[in-house]
Amino acid sequence: MSRRPEIKRLLLKVSGEVFGGVEQCISLEMVEDFAKELSEAHDTGAQIAVVAGGGNILRGSMLSGRAVHRISADYMGMLGTVINALALQGALEQMGVEARVMTPFAVGQVSERFIRRTALMHLDEGRILILAGGTGNPYFTTDTAAALRAAEIEADVLMKGTKVRGIYDRDPVRNPEAQMLREVTFSEVLRDDLRVMDGTAVALCRDNNIPIIVFNIREKGNLKKVLTGEEIGTLVT
Repeated sequence: MSRRPEIKRLLLKVSGEVFGGVEQCISLEMVEDFAKELSEAHDTGAQIAVVAGGGNILRGSMLSGRAVHRISADYMGMLGTVINALALQGALEQMGVEARVMTPFAVGQVSERFIRRTALMHLDEGRILILAGGTGNPYFTTDTAAALRAAEIEADVLMKGTKVRGIYDRDPVRNPEAQMLREVTFSEVLRDDLRVMDGTAVALCRDNNIPIIVFNIREKGNLKKVLTGEEIGTLVT
């Protein structure tokens, strides 16, 4: 078993499900709960960047091939992530935590353009970064954006917050007998198509030696527990 990495700076990837309720695209209660988790994790002294998904509002794949061209659909999905990011920023600031939204393209008066040096400055000054808009390019997922940004900010780890405890040998929803894996290699994830993240994201992390921790973000306190050394979830190295 590999030793869990010491985490001083992390990139947390979450899907739009963290922001969205059952009957509404954004649940303020869920956003506030997530902001509280981030605030408590931030209190450990770790530098935190978050890549937000937007599936609660719109997935480009839902429209692609129909009335909307794939490229336009992907840009619509990117704008959905900006909406989530602004909601999270507002919730954090209500709690007294400074946060900055950064995007790879200009979005008027609501975000800063992602510039690596500026991002590092915000982290060093104790602000939480909320990175929206994916990579800014169609055909790339927010998983790939998370891996790219993790490399750019030199994160110690990429953490993938999901609704399950970690990576399983089979789909735990369809297979009650599925076993959770405590540790796997990048090669095993790609070879066995374990689908924790898309292949491009996994390969980027492998090539830049960025470990991935997959854990259940919905269990309160889990993010802080990982940062304080508890072996929660699955480690990919």
